[in-house]
Formats: sequence, structure tokens, C-alpha cells
Amino acid sequence: MKQSKAEVILRDPGKYAHHDRIFLNNPVIMQGMGLAPVVVLATSGRNALMLAAAVALLLTPSRVLSYLLSKLVPLEEHASEEELRAKLLPRGLIYSGTAAVVYFLVYPLLRNLFGTELLTLGIYLPMLVLEPLIIYRYGRVQETLPKAISKGLRVTVGYVVVLLVVGCIREWLATGTVFGFAVTANTALLPLASMPAGGFILLGVVSAVWRALAAWYRTFLATEARNQVIVNHQKEARGKL
Repeated sequence: MKQSKAEVILRDPGKYAHHDRIFLNNPVIMQGMGLAPVVVLATSGRNALMLAAAVALLLTPSRVLSYLLSKLVPLEEHASEEELRAKLLPRGLIYSGTAAVVYFLVYPLLRNLFGTELLTLGIYLPMLVLEPLIIYRYGRVQETLPKAISKGLRVTVGYVVVLLVVGCIREWLATGTVFGFAVTANTALLPLASMPAGGFILLGVVSAVWRALAAWYRTFLATEARNQVIVNHQKEARGKL
């Protein structure tokens, strides 16, 4: 571990974990965002892949476009109730409207990639334009362009990871396959996994395991960072002798 990283972790471990949108602060596992597509539609690896592609094409471009347009209605930190009342509605319309525009632009690409299979996602695909995962920034303080891009990409990766993990596990439990390839001789270990109820149960189990591992990893990082700083300080002290 580098000294700079160790110092950042020790200075504010919570802030360091907050910026890790893939594992330590995954938007689905830790914040409960984007649950409906995961529970209802991520019933197989293929469905999860289609959703992942849609989110990847929608989230960051929508965030960047919303950033540019929302500067017309900036929201200051510690805004008064009057300012919130006046600005939240137009900002919400800007964020959802830009997501809708981006959706219309990327849908032909998705259709070329997946063909009629895309229809299996039903109404939940266009509903992504109102998914809090994509538009939740409308009620937040104005962010910078680099942050919009960086955070958009990190949230996308974190969401895609959960989609693929849950989709593949559900397909395996329900049909004994992963992406159509037999894993357990087409044995259905848990047919309920293909239903929304099974999706909720499985996501709950995955979340419990994920959170336990994340807590262990945070402790591990803090210990490693502390040891790294101590070692570096000892080296510096010996160098001065």
C-alpha cells in the first residue's frame, strides 16, 4: 500500500469507503438503489447483461448532460426551504428529461446488440430514465464535471457487478445453467429464484454476505494503513540517524 493511500484511509476511513462505489459503498448493496431491475429482471446472465449494457450507456452520459443543463438552475449548499421549493422541480425535470433523451439515442444501439431479446425487459427498460440510480443527483449540490464523469463510471461499474452476480446466481439456481451453459446438469436447485420473490430473497442473502465482507475489508484496510504509516515513520527516523 502506498503511503499517500494509507494516510487518506487513516485520515477519514468513512470518506475513503464512500468513494468506493464498487465494493465498499455499492449503490445497490449499501444504498438500496436500483432494486426493481435487479429483483424483477435480472433472472439470468443474459438479462443481466442487457440491463448492464443499458445502464452503462445511460448513466454517465445522462449525468454529464444533466450537469451541463442543471447549471441553469444551480442548487447551493444549505439551500433555504424557499430555494428548494423553487428549484427542485425544474432540476428534477432536467435530470429525468435528459435521461429520456439519452435513452432515445441509445435504444437503437441496444436493439442492434440484442435484437428482439430486448423486449423481455418490458416496461422496466424505459423506466430506467426515472431510476433514482440515474437521476438522484437532482436534489444535490452542483457537482463538477470531472466528478460527474468519475462518479458516474464508478456507480455504473458497481451496479453492473451486482446485476451480473445476481443474474448468474439466479439462472444457476433456477435452471442449472449460466449464460445458457449447463453447470449442474440442468438441475433446478431453486426454481423460485426465477421469480421476484426469489430475487428478493437472493439479493438479501447476497447483501448480507457482501456487507460482512465489506466490514472485514474496511477493518483490514485500516490495519494495513496504520502499519504502513508506522513502517514509513520508522524508516524516516532511521534515515535521520
